[in-house]
Amino acid sequence: MSYNNAQEITDAVRYSLDEIQGSARFRAMSGAFGAVGGEMSAISLNPASSAVFNRSRASFSLSSLNTENDVVFFEGQSNSTESKFDLNQAGAAFIFRDANGNSSWKKFSLAITYDKTGNFEDNWFAQGTNTNSIDSYFLDYAQGLRLDEISALDGETLGQAYGEIGSAFGFTNQQAFLGFESFILEPAEDTDDNTSYRSNIASGTFNQSYQRIETGYNGKFSFNLATQYGERLYLGLNLNGHFINYERITQFDESNNNPGSLVNNVVFDNTLFTTGNGFSFQLGAIYKLTNDLRAGFTYQSPTWFTITDETTQFIRTDFNENGSAITINPNNINIFPNYRLQTPGKITGSLAYVFGTKGLLSFDYSRKDYSTMEFRPTSDPFFSIQNETMGEILRAANTYRAGGEYRFKNLSFRGGYRFEESPYVDEEFFGNLTGYSVGLGYNFGATRLDITYDRWERTINNQLYSVGLTDTAQVEANNSNVTLSLAFDL
Repeated sequence: MSYNNAQEITDAVRYSLDEIQGSARFRAMSGAFGAVGGEMSAISLNPASSAVFNRSRASFSLSSLNTENDVVFFEGQSNSTESKFDLNQAGAAFIFRDANGNSSWKKFSLAITYDKTGNFEDNWFAQGTNTNSIDSYFLDYAQGLRLDEISALDGETLGQAYGEIGSAFGFTNQQAFLGFESFILEPAEDTDDNTSYRSNIASGTFNQSYQRIETGYNGKFSFNLATQYGERLYLGLNLNGHFINYERITQFDESNNNPGSLVNNVVFDNTLFTTGNGFSFQLGAIYKLTNDLRAGFTYQSPTWFTITDETTQFIRTDFNENGSAITINPNNINIFPNYRLQTPGKITGSLAYVFGTKGLLSFDYSRKDYSTMEFRPTSDPFFSIQNETMGEILRAANTYRAGGEYRFKNLSFRGGYRFEESPYVDEEFFGNLTGYSVGLGYNFGATRLDITYDRWERTINNQLYSVGLTDTAQVEANNSNVTLSLAFDL
């Protein structure tokens, strides 16, 4: 069976990006915790962090997410917002000390943590006037395909034909089928072996609208082992289980009054539902260069995902000439064969200066080479092409995070800044990310309550479709969060 092309490079990048999630204190310092440790969400960054705790500890965090998108599509402009409230972090670390005090191995820690590593909640709407029609999408798929491999057999319903063509020939032929049976495409000759097509939509201008609704998230469960050796060295290991839950709905509408156009209105809807699970590991160290200055290093392995995609489609075309319409609603779920995705590994170097009990300053630098991502099996011809393309259009990206904390009696004041380079060579397509954060914390002794506000922005030029109608809608994405965390000794 063909693996087809439900899998796109933008999907691979989506599942590979790191987001600042976690506890309020972690987010308040923009995630710059690689050399600090002693914070539950810092374990997800550097596994040596749990050994910095002086006593067993647990925490959980709730977050209110708000996304705002300003969209430009040709002359059209629009704005959309989306809000959600959820649990984005929970965990516990258990500390075991050397009871006799005569071993160089001072502490041993075990921790189990959950962190949301990616949030997919998004919703944006684009509208404008274009000179490129949706017919180019179907024409690109159809040219070169036999007519009898993209059309229904006698006595076969359109739903049955859509499913049979998908099973026999794959996704490409299904798209051509939708174009032909909705009368967008016209064969050059009405014969089974015809492979050339033209459009029943005349050239001119087209009023188009496009809405994308996305839901879901990436999550990570970590089993952590860490230890303190002597007075200065902390070492740790994370074994991580990952999961993906993603759904995307796109709704496209196009109308025209072009002379000679048989088809005047097109509605084309698509859904994608993706689930997956994966594994990765992390090795980390924190070393006290002096009593105040700490250095950290983390190696994060690639994540090896196994992923399943399911899609559904719907199309309707209207004919102003005779007032008729054709609707193709196959009620057929395309379930694609499982495939594998290897995301890039990452290295992180960190420095932190601790001012006794007064506060700290911290800086993290990370590097991840997105061009090394791979769809597998690499022997599949489509995956081979995708992997080669990723090597050309993606690059190694650097991330810089800085944070600080100042303590006054039981109060803590925090702030942070981060800058993440685009994983794409073309930054106009997918821009760099900039973000900042501020937060407060109050220490009750055995319990600490923290609250944080953080915000980031990035400009993305989203292609409507990967072939044919590849015009882009420019989305200026703004993401803001309020996070509340409760941490307590066990």
